[in-house]
Amino acid sequence: MLNLGTQGCYLYGMEERFYREQEIARLPAFLTAATYNLAHTLLARAGECLFVPIRSLQYMAVLDADEFIFIDSQNKAWVELAWQHFRPQARSALGERVPFEVVHYAPQAAETMKRLPAEFHQALRLLADRQKPDTPGTVLDLRTHDKLR
Repeated sequence: MLNLGTQGCYLYGMEERFYREQEIARLPAFLTAATYNLAHTLLARAGECLFVPIRSLQYMAVLDADEFIFIDSQNKAWVELAWQHFRPQARSALGERVPFEVVHYAPQAAETMKRLPAEFHQALRLLADRQKPDTPGTVLDLRTHDKLR
């Protein structure tokens, strides 16, 4: 039986649909704070979802508020693995790693996971670097009402 994957993601006005086979494995894992924080910063800028090409692996990551799914370029509509149930509230500081669950939908997912966290972080960095503003920021002097008198 096929389960419909991430919904509501739009790319250039096109709706993208992803499908998944039966779950093979569900394992606990941790995501570094740097990767988690960067992913959610980019997702907040993008809106409802974010497409992240991971060129070094020939994968596409699709991020939404609930999960991150990973699709192999050879099987474009089929989710190979998903990262779900992020629990950032379990950490006591923003610099601590975030617990989550890795769900495997294909036999090769375990092998993919060996390289995926590092390559995903690199792809996020590349995306963030491309979104840097062209003009420098300015500092606003925010004085209290009493100081303005």
